Amino acid sequence: MRRLVSAALAAATTRTAYSALGRVPAVAEGLARENYAGRAVTLLEGPALVLGLATAGAHGAAYGMAVAGGGVVGLLDDVAGSGSSKGLRGHLRALRRGEVTTGTLKILGLGATGLTTAVLLDGRDTRVVRTLLGGMLIAGCANLANLLDLRPGRALKAAALIGLPLAAAGSAPAAVVAGAGAAALPDDLAGRSMMGDTGANAIGAVLGAVLVERSGRLGRLLALTIVVSLTLASETVSFSQVIADTPVLRRLDAWGRG
Repeated sequence: MRRLVSAALAAATTRTAYSALGRVPAVAEGLARENYAGRAVTLLEGPALVLGLATAGAHGAAYGMAVAGGGVVGLLDDVAGSGSSKGLRGHLRALRRGEVTTGTLKILGLGATGLTTAVLLDGRDTRVVRTLLGGMLIAGCANLANLLDLRPGRALKAAALIGLPLAAAGSAPAAVVAGAGAAALPDDLAGRSMMGDTGANAIGAVLGAVLVERSGRLGRLLALTIVVSLTLASETVSFSQVIADTPVLRRLDAWGRG
């Protein structure tokens, strides 16, 4: 029952926030963008998701930290990012030139968010290596969710594939992710909105926090290895191309799109 209430509250908050923000002209105009196909979309979904996910804070300060930290650094990149530097390599090359991009600030911000969240989750059981692995996993999940947000519904489907089993296993914060994601999915699939860095970083950070809370050092290391491997692969391999070339993934990716 607790998980159902958590999911319903997150869904209702997300939809209410999306509608309310859309009625503020300055906000709606400031978050108007073009998607990969050159169509007009709105990034209002991101802040709405953050507000919906913020209900996870009722299940512990660590989750409030994950949502707030991921959302704030994502919003910075959505609003002020130039897009001139792409990927981890691009931001590191810019840094070597003495240029501090919003992407670089986001990397640092996600690192701080992940570590703080992991410390809050571990509490008195904080151990240096174990907690560092947790912080890196949370930051890595936040970034990976953003890397998947390239086509309508893709990142939300990935979040559901991870979040629903965790919710079924007893995690109320994962149920929050499922509820907020379900509320945002119709507009995302229809190509009317996208979560942007704001929503992707927040939803990824919460899922990362759930994984950290439910795992020890070995589990965190294994999950981090997968996340880092996928992140590094994204520097040289197109996820969209891999999905297009894999029938099962292609069908799942296309499901529900308008």
